[in-house]
Amino acid sequence: MLNGKSILITGGTGSFGKKMLQIVLAGYKPKRVIVFSRDELKQFEMAQKWSPHKYPCIHYVLGDVRDRERLERVFKDVDYVVHAAALKQVPAAERNPEEYIKTNVLGAMNIIAAAQANKVRKVIALSTDKACNPINLYGATKLCSDKLFTAAGLSSSDGDTRFAVVRYGNVLGSRGSVVPFFKERLRTGVLPITDERMTRFWITLDQAVHFVLESIKRAKGGEIFVPRIPSMKITDLAAAIGPDCRQEVVGIRPGEKIHETLISEDEARNSVMFRDCFVVQADPELRGELVKGKGRICPEGFGYNSGDNDAWLKVSELKKLVDQVADDYAIEESRWSMDDLPE
Repeated sequence: MLNGKSILITGGTGSFGKKMLQIVLAGYKPKRVIVFSRDELKQFEMAQKWSPHKYPCIHYVLGDVRDRERLERVFKDVDYVVHAAALKQVPAAERNPEEYIKTNVLGAMNIIAAAQANKVRKVIALSTDKACNPINLYGATKLCSDKLFTAAGLSSSDGDTRFAVVRYGNVLGSRGSVVPFFKERLRTGVLPITDERMTRFWITLDQAVHFVLESIKRAKGGEIFVPRIPSMKITDLAAAIGPDCRQEVVGIRPGEKIHETLISEDEARNSVMFRDCFVVQADPELRGELVKGKGRICPEGFGYNSGDNDAWLKVSELKKLVDQVADDYAIEESRWSMDDLPE
């Protein structure tokens, strides 16, 4: 799919961008891979590992998704765009709402316009569980972004740019996730737990990147792709990381949910279930095509959240997975693959 093609990753110096670059270089022969971000230091550091001298297809390009003119120039002759750039910290969003709107909402509009102007083949935008029934500003901006991309996807016709969204929860081991936080607190002998009932989906960077690549293949326009992944209890994760540590309940933080929700009951009415994923598709005609492709309409009253999941990781399994965290910012491998998911 990517052999001989040009792919651009916005926010390409983040955890996802680094892992995607690694996987694309290992598995494909792209014409160009453009790492687009606004952080020159991170690009410099990335180039020490993936040098353009060793990998001539790599191009490090500075820019901001807020700058539509810059995007239109950089998107020239690009086949696929993976839009991973975003402001993501929930507390910071509450204090700086304008900045999050400029990047997450207006930036999405700029991506769409630049892709259409350059006739990019497909654009996949990364979303978050917080966009589903949002209770904080970050989630609200990502919901707006999702709606922009799905609307653009539904309005496209043959030959136009195809737009779709991939939605998953927190990537365990990535920057800002709970795994490196717990590891840092091991020396104190106490692991803070916001709520003992809390559950989360488990997805690794490898899984996330491969799911995005698969979604690029599948995308017809207007879909939200949601992977079927296992859940875990936050107390079990703490026990796996620090079995000798005391767990201290500190209370749930503002804007935080007890369970992650990836598909709401309302969205599920427009969703089709496959063995490895769910696809939210508002267009009845395209939804019918998904059903013909061995999908099943989600039952009435269905919702996909980490508390009601049918696949769970035990403490022993979590220990094995946590041991595979290569550093504070990436999980390199996982024994849990899409092939292991339940029917």
